[in-house]
Amino acid sequence: MYLKHIHLTNFKCYDEAEFTFNSNVNGIVGANGSGKTNLLDAIHYLSFGKSCFSAKDVSSMRLGTEFFALHGDFADEESGNTTQVSCVYKNGSKSLRANKKEYDRLSDHVGLFPVVMVSPYDSDIINDGNEVRRRFFDKVISQFDKTYLQHLIHYKKLLLQRNAVLRQQLETRHSDYSLLQVVDYQLVEDGVLLHQRRKRFIEEIRPMFLGHYRQLTRGGEEVDIHYESQLEQTRYDEGLAKSLPADSRCGFTTFGVHKDDYDFTINGQPVKHFGSQGQQKSFSLALRLSQFDYAFAYNKRKPILLLDDIFDKLDRSRITELLNMVGREHFGQVFISDTDETRVKAILGEHGISHEIFEIKKQR
Repeated sequence: MYLKHIHLTNFKCYDEAEFTFNSNVNGIVGANGSGKTNLLDAIHYLSFGKSCFSAKDVSSMRLGTEFFALHGDFADEESGNTTQVSCVYKNGSKSLRANKKEYDRLSDHVGLFPVVMVSPYDSDIINDGNEVRRRFFDKVISQFDKTYLQHLIHYKKLLLQRNAVLRQQLETRHSDYSLLQVVDYQLVEDGVLLHQRRKRFIEEIRPMFLGHYRQLTRGGEEVDIHYESQLEQTRYDEGLAKSLPADSRCGFTTFGVHKDDYDFTINGQPVKHFGSQGQQKSFSLALRLSQFDYAFAYNKRKPILLLDDIFDKLDRSRITELLNMVGREHFGQVFISDTDETRVKAILGEHGISHEIFEIKKQR
């Protein structure tokens, strides 16, 4: 599966643009601010129905316009079939269609055309708070486990309801625990499933991650990922009951899978504090590559790999190991963005990787 063609209208810096890509490696070159990353994000949008960088659809609309539209043709090399995917945002409403048929739920589209994006912002997964790590892993699991995605959506709605009740009771100084009991019963049901699936997911992806890290760094240090949850020590219903006095005082829920975290270590110490810049880059890149392997293992389709500005962010040895994988056809369709066309041609040529170059000009 690969993206054959894309048409952008009023998307971020683009007024009107279209591209026809090859099924292998596509180099996206141009000056800073020309729209290279925005083009990669448009590909991400067609896959997930949302931007890689912003949760608000309106942020992807070109300034001074009232809508944006994306149209892409995904080709299946085995069957010869082509699927037309379109996404239109206008007046605060978003429409996502496949072959002109609108989805009943946007979540039904997720996972059908998988994309993995390697971005300079991936260091946030390591250095930011637990919410960023949960969002990263939830996104990976949700692509291929619709049950997980539906329970996750439902859990978040229930959590908002529970917190609203707690805040109201705090403001009115009146407690009615019968309201919370109804929500808690459903919260436990969703939360237990999410906890079990996250735990199993780490067991599945961990060998992939360790293998990629060793290949990128050629060994030398021990890294690991551990899933951390309050549910490892306390039953869900018991945890909610014990935390109720504290929840009532602060007006929000302090126990549950929305507090989960993932512990990243190097030689037994937190990568965030003890990993060098190069080690952190290798760690985050290995995470993304294991995301690719996980996606391929689940639906037997190689995701589209988007490599944004990697030549400036990775040292030569890591680039060599990554492109060795590309050259061995570990990946399917690949997009590589860079500011220097000569550098892209030289590096890809050095590794014997056939490619096509697309030059992006700054939009007026």
